[in-house]
Amino acid sequence: MPDYQAILDEIRDEVRPLLLQGRVADYIPRLAGVPREKFGMAVVTLDGGLYQTGDAVESFSIQSISKVYTLTLALQSIGDELWQRVGREPSGNAFNSLVQLELENGLPRNPFINAGALVVADVVLATRKDPRAQLLATIRGCSGNPDIRDDPEVALSEKANGFRNAALANFIRSFGNLEHAIDDVLDFYFYQCSLAMSCVDLARGFLFLANQGRCPWRGDRVLSPDQAKRINALMLTCGTYDAAGDFAYHVGIPGKSGVGGGIVGVIPNQLAVAVWSPALNAKGNSLAGSAALERFTAKTGLSIF
Repeated sequence: MPDYQAILDEIRDEVRPLLLQGRVADYIPRLAGVPREKFGMAVVTLDGGLYQTGDAVESFSIQSISKVYTLTLALQSIGDELWQRVGREPSGNAFNSLVQLELENGLPRNPFINAGALVVADVVLATRKDPRAQLLATIRGCSGNPDIRDDPEVALSEKANGFRNAALANFIRSFGNLEHAIDDVLDFYFYQCSLAMSCVDLARGFLFLANQGRCPWRGDRVLSPDQAKRINALMLTCGTYDAAGDFAYHVGIPGKSGVGGGIVGVIPNQLAVAVWSPALNAKGNSLAGSAALERFTAKTGLSIF
């Protein structure tokens, strides 16, 4: 077995010069003040091993990483019916692009771009009695941390500057692909993006996707094996926006990123790994985090290829 602790510490030192590169997501004012020097990384294995380095227990805004959890809730509720309203193809465009929506009649390319996540949010609103509480309970249960919560200031910051997301929602609604009031969909979407977790939380919280849909320490099933496989496939092809091909080429595992600087990766039947570094590259993914994950799969020899 690889010496995960030594590897994580080595990676932390190697990527330190990269922390000064890239740009923090300053279009969300609350995120603009996060120090770019922050770096954390954690690995959790299916046999219960936990390895961490740097700021791995410090919570940060998970942003679009939350889309994996809302997708999980939607698949639990309506299964493959979801794919009548959202596609499963890479977009090839920025995560907040409106271009394809007009060309494709309001059907978002996948659930991980903003347009697709808004449709998924609409499904969760329709199928859950208390969507916020159930989303939070799912995340707390999967991660084993009952203290995970949202950051209302992040949600307000996003709402005050969420003009493009509002445009996306109205555009999708014009094609009849949103059922709820625009403000309700946006408020739930901003809530999910404002949830705060640490690298340790995220690695533990994604481990069910490495375990064929079953939470390894509770023993209960979150998703069916087929559903877990499909989410992993979507993370590989669509999880890092329009850099998914590059991420697959360099890192070689399913992953989901967020503009808060977090990225979570899954190696099926083995482990989950999470990294956080706030400064982003041109595609909106953590610059040092992407480099750290590339080093991780290279040093451990673990990837899906």
